[in-house]
Amino acid sequence: MSSFDLRLLLDPPRYPANRYAPLADRIKRLLATHANVVFVQAEAILALEAVAISIARPGRVAVNVVTSPYGAWFGTWLSRGGAGVHQVSAAPGQPIDAAAVSACLERLPQVDIIAAVHAESSNGALNPLAELAALARSRDALFVVDAVASVGGHPIDFDQHGIDIAVIGAQKALAGPAGVSGVAVSARAWAHIAASPDVAPSSLSLMDLKRNWLERGRLALPGMPPPLEFWALEAALDRVEAEGIEHVIARHRQAARASRAGLRALGIEPWIARDEAASALVTSAPVPTGVDAHTLIADAARMGVELAPGYGEIEGRLVRLDHTGTRAKFDAVLANVTAYGTALERQRVDVDIGAAARAVNDVYAAR
Repeated sequence: MSSFDLRLLLDPPRYPANRYAPLADRIKRLLATHANVVFVQAEAILALEAVAISIARPGRVAVNVVTSPYGAWFGTWLSRGGAGVHQVSAAPGQPIDAAAVSACLERLPQVDIIAAVHAESSNGALNPLAELAALARSRDALFVVDAVASVGGHPIDFDQHGIDIAVIGAQKALAGPAGVSGVAVSARAWAHIAASPDVAPSSLSLMDLKRNWLERGRLALPGMPPPLEFWALEAALDRVEAEGIEHVIARHRQAARASRAGLRALGIEPWIARDEAASALVTSAPVPTGVDAHTLIADAARMGVELAPGYGEIEGRLVRLDHTGTRAKFDAVLANVTAYGTALERQRVDVDIGAAARAVNDVYAAR
């Protein structure tokens, strides 16, 4: 039984209408953009679906990068909206090679949309944002980025990269609530959306949000906004700004370096071999041949460490060491690596746990 007093969650004060616009502006600063930010009053998966529904229509051609089930879902939503979708899929649990996207573009006379996840929390992959942005610019295509996990763990630089739409959630690197999300939308993207069939009134209509919030002076949000989620989002941004977004990103990168160094010192190569292709949110470690993933996870849990399983087609093939948000720190990283190593050792895999602990310590001592 939790010692937390659940009654503290009841009867939260109303979130004042005059705080929504400043909250959106704070998100704009995180994304380094002058674009509009609108709120979707739900977990970010609904915001992603809203984007797909708002930009898709018959006759539009989309190149959709798939590096996890999330990318596959986005392609499904685009298709449902009538767009012609060309999927470019990476090897299981790996980031995309920009050359594969370029090759797909070369085969297409028309490309209107390029969509990709930035950093994957489901497998630890990091897609090459700058290269994908350059490819989108080369075809004058709308560039749509799922930055739900990456915001706070990696720089986004929305304006610099020429991103047109980015979806963010606060529940990953920002260590905030999951029940509200944000969508940054460029002027070019709004023009694209305005030319699409309007599904309003609908929670999946970005144009509805534009008309009923942006064009009305960014005062009261339409519907019944959940005050608890907005207060929590404000508190999360307070904490991020107090630490400094650059420091938050650096803390995640250090956790990833330490995790990867620890795995290699164990004698295990990380699932994603190239450091520059690995996300700073989670580090994926392979499940060696002859080792049962469920047993590995259960053994770690008995040591008080939660190793997450692989998701989708990589289930059973890897486990994820979580160093996202408040877990991007020395003690969590050390616990992850040593618990993974100990669980392997119990399944008769030869590992060097002492060397792994020293490697993690060395990364943190070197700062």
